[in-house]
Parts: sequence; structure tokens; C-alpha cells
Amino acid sequence: MAWYVLYTSPRAEKKAQERLRQMGIETFLPLHKVKKQWSDRVKTVEVPLFNSYLFVKCNDHQVRQLPLVYGVTRVVFYLNKPAIVREKEIDAIKEFLKIAQNKKIITSGDKVEIITGPFKHKAGKVLHLTKTKAKLIIEEIGINISVSLQEIDKK
Repeated sequence: MAWYVLYTSPRAEKKAQERLRQMGIETFLPLHKVKKQWSDRVKTVEVPLFNSYLFVKCNDHQVRQLPLVYGVTRVVFYLNKPAIVREKEIDAIKEFLKIAQNKKIITSGDKVEIITGPFKHKAGKVLHLTKTKAKLIIEEIGINISVSLQEIDKK
């Protein structure tokens, strides 16, 4: 048995996963938590890491029958065969989710605090990001600086 990728209807990943599990098929739906703003409250909800995608572990014959399940649109194909995802790639996604679980993602425009170095405890606003650095403006003293992403924390 191998891992395959299914494409689901928009926002139907969780329901499709439940239907597949009821059929006895092993599934993996990577979820992460995000804060959603409603008119009256802010709530933390779990959303799919990959919108409209769901991983299933089954044999080749079974995977071809899965588009008949309500919520599943199609099987993802590669080179005219159902795309197979290696076990180590599934494990890598699981490991990424564990590592990222308690981390705050920083984007341009976010307010951050510098946690080390000569500007420790100063607040700044992110102007630009690269893979390893952030360009900040520290409005309190009116300067722009570049710091490592490891030196800042989201407020």
C-alpha cells in the first residue's frame, strides 16, 4: 500500500476525510491553527495546510474508486498514473507540523520585539523579509535595521 493524493471540493477536506475513514481507509489531512476574525469575536480554527488536498494510504485498485466518495473530486495523477507520495515525505510533513505548532509566523507589516542584541526589548515593524533576515523600522528611535529572524518574536 502507498500514499496517494486526492483533490477535494473546496473546504470539504475534513468531511471527505471522515467519509474515507468510515470506509476503513487510512487518511492524513495536515492541519494547522490560524486565528479567524468574525464580526463579534476572534477564534482559533484548524485549517488544512494544503487547501483541497488529502492524503490516503491504500492500494492502486482502491484509489481509483475514491472519486466516487462525496467530497472527493479526483485523484491527483503524475505521468498518467496516480501520484504516489513516499512515506518519508508524509513523515516530513508531520515533523514540520510538530516544529511549527508553537511558532508564530512573521510577515511584512507585523509588529515584533527584538529579543537579543543591542536593541533587546525594542519594538519594531517588519518592512521586508528574506529567508533569514528581517528589515525593521524601530519607530521609537526612527531607524531601520536588519536582524536575523531568530532575534525577533511576534508581538
